[in-house]
Amino acid sequence: MRLSLPLSLFRRTCAFALLGASLAGGAASATGQADWPTHPITLIVPFPTGGTTDVLARALGDELSRKLGQPVIVENRPGAGATIGADYVAKSKPDGYTLLMGAVHHTIATSVYKSLGYDFQKDLAPIAPIAMVPNVLTVNPAYTPARDVAELVKLAKQAPHGLTYGSNGYGTAQHLIGTQFQAATGAPLLHVPYKGSGPLTTDLLGGQVAMSFDTITTVLPHIKAGKLRALAVTTARRSDALPDVPTLQQAGLAGFDIGTWFGVFAPAATPQPVLARLSSEVEGITAGPTFRQRMAAAGAEPMNETPAQFGQRIAEETRKFAKLVKEGNVTVE
Repeated sequence: MRLSLPLSLFRRTCAFALLGASLAGGAASATGQADWPTHPITLIVPFPTGGTTDVLARALGDELSRKLGQPVIVENRPGAGATIGADYVAKSKPDGYTLLMGAVHHTIATSVYKSLGYDFQKDLAPIAPIAMVPNVLTVNPAYTPARDVAELVKLAKQAPHGLTYGSNGYGTAQHLIGTQFQAATGAPLLHVPYKGSGPLTTDLLGGQVAMSFDTITTVLPHIKAGKLRALAVTTARRSDALPDVPTLQQAGLAGFDIGTWFGVFAPAATPQPVLARLSSEVEGITAGPTFRQRMAAAGAEPMNETPAQFGQRIAEETRKFAKLVKEGNVTVE
């Protein structure tokens, strides 16, 4: 004998079944976020190994692995002024397992590159800044014997074709600092882009380029060893790592203040609980003594900002650098 349910009862039964399935799915989703992470996390570095971004990423990755109980694997995806790595993370699955070690370069590249496959402010969520690292004007005294900025400018003007300066790519802070230095001094400079600070430093040591405006972290050991000479830092105040080196402002370039910050980002659609957990953990790491000691040794100054404050910094600097890029006519097809 076949039994049949009244239509109204049948509808109520189906509704309860659907509600139960929905609640179960929601609970599973919530549990998945609460349990995050359950497997290794990849931290993308958009530069080669050996540069400042790579050094900071590995220092952070060590601490974050212990905090989260899962390995944080640093993966280098260099090229195109750090935009290849940023594009990769922006288009990755937004589950908290693929992160970007970003930098000020990305706020510059937004204006330098006419066509990017992502929007840095819309497609990537700022988690937390890591550190601010001053840039330093450095020469190899064996090939460029200037002892201060005035002598360097004089050498550049006397050279038949000016002097070469290396950067870690088009649209990076080093590139923009070079264009601003040239505009402020009238020194004829030729830009030589590299994929990162590692290969740039190798060529600076070998005399293939006359000078660089790289971050302190990469060149500090060579400055201390006497292989390179620091002429000025590019930030508004002197660096604790090089207290005897003047700022470019003190060397006569009024208003010169460009440094390089680094921070962690995730795909924009990453669940808010995961973003909040990451922000909290990174903030705790950068405030801790172990990380601060490692940063001090690298000439870096730890930063502490909320995601909202970090996002505001990015918006403001994107506007500021857009103006400088336009004034310097710095573009990449």
